[in-house]
Parts: sequence; structure tokens; C-alpha cells
Amino acid sequence: MTGVPLGIAAAVLWGAVAGALLPRAACRFAVPAGEGWRDRCPEGHALRGWLGPARCGECAGKGAADAELPDPCAGKGTAAAESSDACVDEGAAAAAESSDACAPPYPAGPSDTPGPSVGTLPYTPSAPLLAAVTALLCAALTAATGTRPELAVWLLLAPVGVLLAVVDFRVQRLPDPLTLPLAPVALALLGLAALLPEHAGHWLTALYGAVALGAGYFVLFLVNPSGMGFGDVKLAVGMGAVLGWYGWSVVLLGAFAGFLLGAVYGGALVVVRRAGRRTTIPFGPFLLSGALAGLLIGACAA
Repeated sequence: MTGVPLGIAAAVLWGAVAGALLPRAACRFAVPAGEGWRDRCPEGHALRGWLGPARCGECAGKGAADAELPDPCAGKGTAAAESSDACVDEGAAAAAESSDACAPPYPAGPSDTPGPSVGTLPYTPSAPLLAAVTALLCAALTAATGTRPELAVWLLLAPVGVLLAVVDFRVQRLPDPLTLPLAPVALALLGLAALLPEHAGHWLTALYGAVALGAGYFVLFLVNPSGMGFGDVKLAVGMGAVLGWYGWSVVLLGAFAGFLLGAVYGGALVVVRRAGRRTTIPFGPFLLSGALAGLLIGACAA
């Protein structure tokens, strides 16, 4: 375990870099149900790529070019001071006309309230916050797993989990391009880890866990479609694969933790009167959090 501190430092660096690249994908995926993924900014410019800051490059470039243009009102104050012998009424009228010509095309806000930066998209999650959360998550996974080969799988999947949680919290939607390949990718990577020495899990149990947890959530979806989205079912398949790597007890623990965290969050909203008993809440973040709790405990016990 002598390499664990160095591994934690490397995991923090990986998590910070990966998390800082998530805002653009979060912005593009965070659209209401039934709409296609965001591919244009409010000005109609095409959005390209999925990684990086949540900004429109064309809008930002246009704003920078506009900032370099000369101010048409510059120097008018000096000219007015030099013509102090002009008629007061004419000076007042000219000043009012000049003020109208130079006024911005929007109402001025408080001086201490900054406006949105040029090129900012409708939803711009904080890059430093996502970087910090992902780095902390990767550090915890590294500390629990040690130098075992499955750690590489957890570190690759961690940014995807953060992105899914952010999008679901924003629009209560779990994107298919992320949830559908999650289980096959996790099982493929865990299959490679199972070929390496010193691994601490079982690939077949991961496969069975994916089927079992996905089936369980599918039954809940059939029983109460308004309380369980089908995106949660697809996400549960991937989380079952991850939890199943460390055994059935970890699958049960992770599933229970997810429901417990969701219930606590919903109950807290009801207590502070920010939600009613029938208010729907995004369950994906709690499914992911429960899986993380089970994964950390399973890795420590392995």
C-alpha cells in the first residue's frame, strides 16, 4: 500500500481535470424531456464538441470584438466643458440626446450585480465545483480500493456519474447516450480487470448484479411509473454491475443506501415546505450516491 498516497494524488489530478471538462456536456444534455440535446446557443450558433467550458465560442468572439470598438461617447464630456459659453438650454438638450444615444439597450442593474458573461449558454454549471467534486470522488475511491486493478474502472466511470447526477438534478432526465452503454462498458472493463492479478471482485457476480438490480427497478417502474423513471431503470443496470463486482451483499447495501438517501432528501424538502408528498424528485443522484456508498464499503472490505 506504499503507492496509495501517490495514487490518491494522481486520482485527485485526474478527477480535477475530468470534472473541469464536464460543463459543456452538462449544458448540452440538460434539456427538458422530449427535446433533442442542445446543439445551438440562444443566438443560433452551432455548438461543437462535448468537453470544455459551457460557452459559445462565436458569441464570445463577437463580444470581444465589440469591446474593442471605439466608444462613440468618448470625449463628449471634454467637448462640453470647452463650450461652456453655449446656451444652457441647448447644452441640456444636447446632453440628453447624447445620453440617449449612448444608453445601453437594456435596463441598468445594480452596480454590484455582474451580468452574464458573453457567450454563456442557458445552463452553465460551475467548472471549479464539478472539478472539486470529481476530484474528491476519485480520491475516496482510490483510498478505498488501493492499487487493485479495478480502481482504473472506478476512476473512468466517476466523471460519468458526476455528469449524470448534475443533469438529473437540473432537468430530471438521465441521457440515454450515457446510461445505455454504462453497463456494457463497465462489464467490459471489469472483465479486463478480472484478467489481472490482485483483483478483488468477481465478474460473473457483476453480470448477475446488473441483471438483478435492473430487473428490480423495472418492477418498481411497472408498479409506479410516476414515481420511477425509465432512465433510473437503465442507470440501475450499470450500477448493479459495479456493485456486483464485490458481491451480493454490496448490491443490497448500495440499493438500500440509494432509497434511504432519496427518502431523507424528499422528507427534508417536505419539512421545509419546498415540496409536497406527491412532488417528484430526481432519483438518479441518490441511486448513484447509494452505489458509491456500497462501492466504498465493498472495496474497503475486499
